Amino acid sequence: MVISMKGRPTLFENTELVSKAQQIFWEKGYTATSLNDLLTATGVGSGSFYNSFKGGKKEVFSAAIQQRREAFNDFRKILERSEFPLALIKDFFRSIAKANQTDHFRGCIIANTVVEMTFIDDELEADAIRILKDVEQMFVSAIEREKEFGHLQNPLPSQILGRYLITFWCGLNTLRRIYPDEKVLAAQVEMQLEVIS
Repeated sequence: MVISMKGRPTLFENTELVSKAQQIFWEKGYTATSLNDLLTATGVGSGSFYNSFKGGKKEVFSAAIQQRREAFNDFRKILERSEFPLALIKDFFRSIAKANQTDHFRGCIIANTVVEMTFIDDELEADAIRILKDVEQMFVSAIEREKEFGHLQNPLPSQILGRYLITFWCGLNTLRRIYPDEKVLAAQVEMQLEVIS
């Protein structure tokens, strides 16, 4: 239970604010998102906003991408408990093809951040890169386990295959903007997944 001073947002409220702000950042990117956009999305005044996030827009953006890290960490824990982690990874990629058009156009907020922050903000770029490398390692660990189980025959090193999947992930998040069509994307996903079948 979080106890806070009167008038100050609780940890739960901060989490909710970050979630709402994340949606705006996801759609518009960091640079194009204004303070007014964030205040409108979160429904708080500027005083409350800066009381919660003294670092302003950058702090709330950093918190937003850390929320995505937590989501990936939750998926990692599910993979670690599964006897067939690659099947879950394949389902994850297949689900992308079935997403709605808005999600296709938004892509991946982490991959978007790496592209947007290059030459703009080294710290935010580095944060996003670390998250993608963590996801890559999540893939590598799942691949290594599948090889130990005898479920995967591809002779390439697990690190190469894990990096292949993160390359596929970043590329798919561009392709889905070009072809926001389930049939087109599903065909591409199945072709790429053959590498780990």
